[in-house]
Amino acid sequence: MEDISTLHKLESIKSLESTIRKLENAFSQMAQKGANTTLVEKRLKAVTIGLAMLEQVWNQKPHDYTQHDLVEARNVLIGLTPSVETSYAKSKEGSPQRTLLERRLKALGLVVQAINEASK
Repeated sequence: MEDISTLHKLESIKSLESTIRKLENAFSQMAQKGANTTLVEKRLKAVTIGLAMLEQVWNQKPHDYTQHDLVEARNVLIGLTPSVETSYAKSKEGSPQRTLLERRLKALGLVVQAINEASK
């Protein structure tokens, strides 16, 4: 995996943790309303696996995910990336939202890269 600065590592981990909280809140609200939560559940699992992968690569924290889990997470995250890119393109230059989306995109890319390397 490419050499990543400590700052980018911390930003990526914080971004994924923030994304997990956002998805957990969305799941909770949707479940209370009786809405279909399948997509949010898949994304939540994928981002959680992604965080575990980065923690393993950078901090040597073990995880219990199977190769199948990793491949599924990778596919979900790749599918999620275009919507984040679209939001990023629509966001205002220099806004906090744009910074958040930029960090999220970087984190998603690093996760996909980590999963690809683990799958070799």
